[in-house]
Amino acid sequence: MRLAICPYMLKFKQPAGTSRGIMLEKPTYLLKLWDERMPEVFGLGEAAVFPGLSPEADYRYEYKLMELLANVAIGRPTDLSHHSSIQFGFEQALRDFASGGRHIYFPSPFTAGEETITINGLVWMGSYEEMKRRVEEKVKAGFKCIKLKIGAIDWDKELSLISALRKDYSPEQLTIRVDANGAFSMENVFLRLKQLADLGVHSIEQPIPQGFPDLMRFICETSPLPIALDEELIGISGLEKKKELLNFIKPSYIILKPALCGGFSGAEEWISVAEDSGIGWWITSALESNVGLDALAQFTSTLHTDIPQGLGTGGLYTNNFNLPLTLTGEKLGYDPTMQIDQSQFLNLDWKA
Repeated sequence: MRLAICPYMLKFKQPAGTSRGIMLEKPTYLLKLWDERMPEVFGLGEAAVFPGLSPEADYRYEYKLMELLANVAIGRPTDLSHHSSIQFGFEQALRDFASGGRHIYFPSPFTAGEETITINGLVWMGSYEEMKRRVEEKVKAGFKCIKLKIGAIDWDKELSLISALRKDYSPEQLTIRVDANGAFSMENVFLRLKQLADLGVHSIEQPIPQGFPDLMRFICETSPLPIALDEELIGISGLEKKKELLNFIKPSYIILKPALCGGFSGAEEWISVAEDSGIGWWITSALESNVGLDALAQFTSTLHTDIPQGLGTGGLYTNNFNLPLTLTGEKLGYDPTMQIDQSQFLNLDWKA
């Protein structure tokens, strides 16, 4: 077996704002796996590294990719327990190769075009006017669940936006999720959670920064609004450590990004622990290209959940790849009749 890697810089169509700053581009790495006897058949994956969020995103990252490349060539296993995004991409490449290089990672009624996945509409941070326009576009498109990135503009304006939304749509008509990306502080978090709860917000992701488990536990105990852990899960590996974290903090939900929580196998472990503890969950993308998003959607379709998932990032980039994912309103689907142009991958600058 042989493996090749290709660094690829994704370009946002418009600036993507979060409480951690504004993104104009995002690096990622594609993986290609093949048998030297049949080089025309290859498995494709994406190591969706996230600088500033992925613990492994430092100067040693490409060295780990090169170690994996060398080990594949000689049939030696590679320890990826601390390289979640590479685990995510390598699992994809293995599954795709096993399916004959057809970009079928998890065969299901979804990949047969018979089922769809309900997703939430993602509204990025921006000015009040920009966010209001984006919300209106999502609702008009048919989304019944939206997710607002909050914590970057003036809090009173963000609150007034949600308040205006609630005047037009009841909680039964429109589910509102918010994601603070750790933007709140101990001084303001409790008041803001009460204000959001009063407006019928469904839940909030990561209200305070990662790494304060005692405070997060207290917030989960006292908050009138359900709390979802996101960044808090990053870097936690091993079944017992996952159990320890969830049993200590006791959140209402966990948000799973397989590129950040141990690949598909790591996400499955988190789901098992959460369900044993009565904790809800949903899957969210980590700003992958359509390569990673395609595999992520296929994986999610096998989990048999009807809660809206966070997979609405396929249209973010100007230089994304053309794959069979389709989006009709809030329904993410798969077109099995689409002929995939493999040249969009073969012509990349692969390093083997």
